[in-house]
Amino acid sequence: MRLSLRFLLPLALVLAGLAYAVIPLVDTLTLKWFVRDIEIRAELIRSTAESPLVDLLAAESKAKLLNYFHRIIQDERLFAIGFCDRDGKLAYKTLTYPDSIPCDGTSTIKTGQTALLQLSQGAVHVAAVGIEGNGRTLGRLMLVHDMSWVQRRSSDTKWYLFYLFVVIGAVISFVTVLVAHLSWRGWVAGVRAMLRGEGLAALIGDQRPGSELHPVAQDLRALIHDLESDKRMRDESQMSWKPATLKTILNDHLAGDEVLIVSNREPYIHNWNEQHIDIQVPASGVVTALEPVMRACSGVWIAHGSGSADREVVDVRSHVRVPPDDPAYEIRRIWMSSEEEDGYYYGFANEGLWPLCHLAHVRPIFRSSDWKQYKVINERFAMAIIEEVKTDNPVVLVQDYHLALVPKIVRDQLPHATIITFWHIPWPNPERYAICPWYREILEGLLGSSILGFHTRFHCSNFINTVDRSLETRIDWDSSTISYGGELTAVNHYPISIEWPSRVLSQQPPVSTCRTRIRAINGLPHTHRVGVGVERMDYTKGILERFLAVERLLELQPEWIGTFSFLQIAAPSRSKIDEYQQFTQQVTALAARINKRFGRDGYQAIHLRIAHHEPQDVTTYYRGADFCIVSSLHDGMNLVAKEFVAARDDEQGVLILSQFTGAATELAEALVINPYNIDQFAAAIHLALTMPPTEQRTRMRSMRGIVQEFNIYRWAGRMLMDAARMRQRARLVRQVGARGVRTTTGGQA
Repeated sequence: MRLSLRFLLPLALVLAGLAYAVIPLVDTLTLKWFVRDIEIRAELIRSTAESPLVDLLAAESKAKLLNYFHRIIQDERLFAIGFCDRDGKLAYKTLTYPDSIPCDGTSTIKTGQTALLQLSQGAVHVAAVGIEGNGRTLGRLMLVHDMSWVQRRSSDTKWYLFYLFVVIGAVISFVTVLVAHLSWRGWVAGVRAMLRGEGLAALIGDQRPGSELHPVAQDLRALIHDLESDKRMRDESQMSWKPATLKTILNDHLAGDEVLIVSNREPYIHNWNEQHIDIQVPASGVVTALEPVMRACSGVWIAHGSGSADREVVDVRSHVRVPPDDPAYEIRRIWMSSEEEDGYYYGFANEGLWPLCHLAHVRPIFRSSDWKQYKVINERFAMAIIEEVKTDNPVVLVQDYHLALVPKIVRDQLPHATIITFWHIPWPNPERYAICPWYREILEGLLGSSILGFHTRFHCSNFINTVDRSLETRIDWDSSTISYGGELTAVNHYPISIEWPSRVLSQQPPVSTCRTRIRAINGLPHTHRVGVGVERMDYTKGILERFLAVERLLELQPEWIGTFSFLQIAAPSRSKIDEYQQFTQQVTALAARINKRFGRDGYQAIHLRIAHHEPQDVTTYYRGADFCIVSSLHDGMNLVAKEFVAARDDEQGVLILSQFTGAATELAEALVINPYNIDQFAAAIHLALTMPPTEQRTRMRSMRGIVQEFNIYRWAGRMLMDAARMRQRARLVRQVGARGVRTTTGGQA
């Protein structure tokens, strides 16, 4: 009881102070609302009475006019009416009109003004509204409203609030006393035990449908999930996402644990160029996104050594420090023979999984020999991870569809590792995915992950539905968590992004210089209008469709012939695969046909550049073009769209974006198109060429804000923070489990 009284006295003081502060505030707001209501009523009376009043003034019938006024003031809130003529004389008034409200003098209330006055009769509200007739001002109507009803309502409101605080105080006091008595009986001790993990783990772990605690466990797990989501959103909104933030997360949330990135493509490729070695940064969305992350985390990047000079620059452990100008981390290179690369990379990954996951109308091809090589190389990558780790609980970031079997292999060897797998391409629906003959093995490999990430919620949903149809698993749909083989996998969406601010952009000349440069390189006049596309030469990118849209534009808007050209940068890709060879031929032939149709001396409608371009050169094209086209037929995210937005610090330029990209869900201010609708596509190009600079600035400023806020560091940081929470939870479960084992053993002894 003393504990209850010790709490009730401060509570009473707090409630009294709150009432003292809130009641005057509510009184002031109530008065403002009532005054606004009266002003609206005054304007309504003016609009209703003006026409009859003009007629009565013209007839100069004082008796009829006063009778009209008396009918109006039958409203219980309208106290009196007066009419002031143009000379400032009170021409007509009702008997109740106060003499203290004149039409002339210093205290006059002018047309359109209102006032609150305190008269001997009480408070009144006066509104002076203008009356016009036959195109001239006749005077002003003085409407006097009684405010006594406002005072009465204000008094009632104060008492209502007072009673409300009394009731709240009584309820809280009752609950306090009840809790105090319950704690006296030992309930608090039980709750404390649950918070320490004693009994809580059993409650959460007892998920048998027949268990009496099963409904409670479900509700408790849902509550924990909601609280974690809310905390994650608060944490993210309060952080400034930059490289230092990732280091802070590693030190504060992951205790400085080591980070390894595993991907097929390496961030730096060493190639022989005659007698010296050139360093190339590949045209890869994965590399673009992850290279800044690894700079920040200073870990090890395990990747396929594909360059002609890669073996010459590594040490005896196949390591090389990068970046060359300022080494911040190491690449561990994986070697494979041409036969292995053909089966693993060109065969199963890019003739099988790639067309399977992309709705680009290319038939996937699956060969048992390719699957054999795919398994061999995945095991090789997994063994490299196990060799590189220095602890038994590293953080491993596995990237993309080339390495779907790696998570399970690593999980079997390092059960305490936190494995984050990110699938950078779309995930198909269950029916389409079932085409793959080894669909179960791939799902089992991915479910070795602690966290499995996709770009969009839609892809997450597709994956969970696929697992539900294909494997015997337990799925928590509320938290998107899959339990398989005694291991949990959280399936979340993490929209990938790019580095902000861009190191490449900091080395760029002004936009005006970039405009001049790209036109000079392509032999175009300085005033020529230019659009740009930057892709790998891939059938999923919609390159043929954008060329057809350019052709359609020149058909419908011939004024652009000779004044507009489209520059297509296409990096060679997967040239060993027949589909890609044929696609390159189709793109080249279509560009030649369009140029032949619309070309003239010194003019080409399409400039096709099939060659690798360095990031600096690509950024120059972004900055110098009038618009950029991203017309993917199906894509996970597509970082070209975000790179273009980030490059335009002049807040000019237009982004034409396919609705079938993940980026379209974030960059809504782009001109979003269906790349299969060629007429719509052509209209979007015309709109981009004619869009006013002010509209370009508004759209670009909004998109730049999104890319800046949701940059690559936030993408990686979200996954690392989620990993930290999972690791913390796993440690708790292990501790509780160990304590339970000791307790059981002690009981048996």
